[in-house]
Amino acid sequence: MELGFAALSVFVVGLMGAGHCLGMCGGIVGALSMAAASSRERWQRLFLYNIGRLFSYSLLGAAVGLTGYVFAQFLGPWLRVLAGILLILMGLYLANWWRALVWLEKGGAYLWRFLQPLGRKLLPLNAAWQALPLGMLWGFLPCGLVYTALAFAASQGDGISGALVMFAFGLGTLPAIIVSGALSVQLQRLLANSSLRTVMALLLIAFGVWTSLVALSHASHGNHSAASPASFSASPQQHPHH
Repeated sequence: MELGFAALSVFVVGLMGAGHCLGMCGGIVGALSMAAASSRERWQRLFLYNIGRLFSYSLLGAAVGLTGYVFAQFLGPWLRVLAGILLILMGLYLANWWRALVWLEKGGAYLWRFLQPLGRKLLPLNAAWQALPLGMLWGFLPCGLVYTALAFAASQGDGISGALVMFAFGLGTLPAIIVSGALSVQLQRLLANSSLRTVMALLLIAFGVWTSLVALSHASHGNHSAASPASFSASPQQHPHH
């Protein structure tokens, strides 16, 4: 999957997953904002928190990108199909039609059990700089949206591209996270609108179907290419005459 397409894809996924982002990080972001002594400190905390979060996303992207290089040797385009399927499941999850991704988040919860106590030690924040390590920890929060983006990162097959894809995903989630810090009540009301959530869910599902179909088309093309003769001699093999 081309880097530019994958980065744009997960950026859009981050934007459309605003409701999920708010549900996962809205509480901690609201706490960061309300505890700030001034407007300037609130924005400092939000900035540092998100820098830490994007750093962790990029680190995870680099790790799965390197891992994806190994799997790509065997799976090839099927990694992209997986990314598309996860995107469809994410849409179903956001619309509350089928919460199959819950099992994936439960799997990540095992790691979160070790990290969550570290985050609690940073609360309440006595200084703005503490928002940075808190954001780094929150980047590992079990989240189906993050895991969907990681599937795109893994399909890149190298660490740098994987990190860039996850950084793009993080940028896509920024509007929801930043606005939730300043207008949390208003944003919650907006995203609670079932019609809006349904539209965003349908867009994610359509995006996932399209991603999977494109990947399957590439896989089919690759199989036909592999099945065709590689090369032949310009002239038939000569046999000695007796």
